[in-house]
Amino acid sequence: MITDQQTNFTKQINALKSNLESVIFGKTECIDILIMSLLAEGSVLLEDIPGVGKTTLAKALAKSINLEFHRIQFTPDLLPADILGSSVYNPVSGSFDFRQGPIFSNVLLADEINRASPRTQSALLEAMNETQATIEGKSYKLHKPFIVLATQNPVDFHGTYPLPEAQLDRFLIKLDLGYPEQDFEVNILQSFNQRHPIEQIKPVLEMEDILSMQQAVRDIRMDESISQYIVSIVNQTREDSRLKLGVSPRGALMLSRASQACAFLERRDFVMPDDVQRLARYVLPHRILLTSKSQYDGNSKPKIIDDAVSSVKVPT
Repeated sequence: MITDQQTNFTKQINALKSNLESVIFGKTECIDILIMSLLAEGSVLLEDIPGVGKTTLAKALAKSINLEFHRIQFTPDLLPADILGSSVYNPVSGSFDFRQGPIFSNVLLADEINRASPRTQSALLEAMNETQATIEGKSYKLHKPFIVLATQNPVDFHGTYPLPEAQLDRFLIKLDLGYPEQDFEVNILQSFNQRHPIEQIKPVLEMEDILSMQQAVRDIRMDESISQYIVSIVNQTREDSRLKLGVSPRGALMLSRASQACAFLERRDFVMPDDVQRLARYVLPHRILLTSKSQYDGNSKPKIIDDAVSSVKVPT
């Protein structure tokens, strides 16, 4: 039975989708996955070539929610203190006062994250995993909800540093936007002719709305057979000879939560195997590492994940 609260959630989600689709054309699946990540309390890594709308999509999501938003442009000379904050001397009181960095926000856009040094990239590790930051020996709780939207160019581009495995594992989802289809690209040229569509976006969600939906996602029922299904898929990657690193337990947890968010968007109160299969290709590939031989043989991470999913018996 659909409750009034569920009906209200659906209206709010549709308004959010409408906002995002007004600036990113022809990427309905990417928009759905991004919303699922928000509801599953997970961070998102948007990777693709420059100019396909990664930053625009992240900004549109932030503008659609009435939350505190900060953007950091990652550069080679960026320091951890530029993200976390630091103590500044106060000549009036003669003491050092702590000034919060941009990480103290609800939505943090880490633009071109792989252009910063590994030392600076690691400043986000604790925040993404524990929703807190330890600065100068003191721990600070971050605002809730908290989500990192990071964009990056492919690692073989000039001036980029590959993200370490420990950081990749903290991203719930990795999305590739790709080029728009020709008809949609014509629409882009027309819509951007006079002004940027993102200027017309107004907030459609409040903090309380997001927190309520995130709690509703946690309440989605997951049968033990579905949990067994997820663990079996994950174990396939750990036993695959083509891989030198399989999916971590954190990856299994994140696939479970993402599947709950998928069921929520489908207006169901339980998870189905279809949810797991749909989300596996977004949640798992960036968590595995191929052996050198496997790379030379032409294997890809998405294909290996698809093989793992297809090799496991689907629960009924």
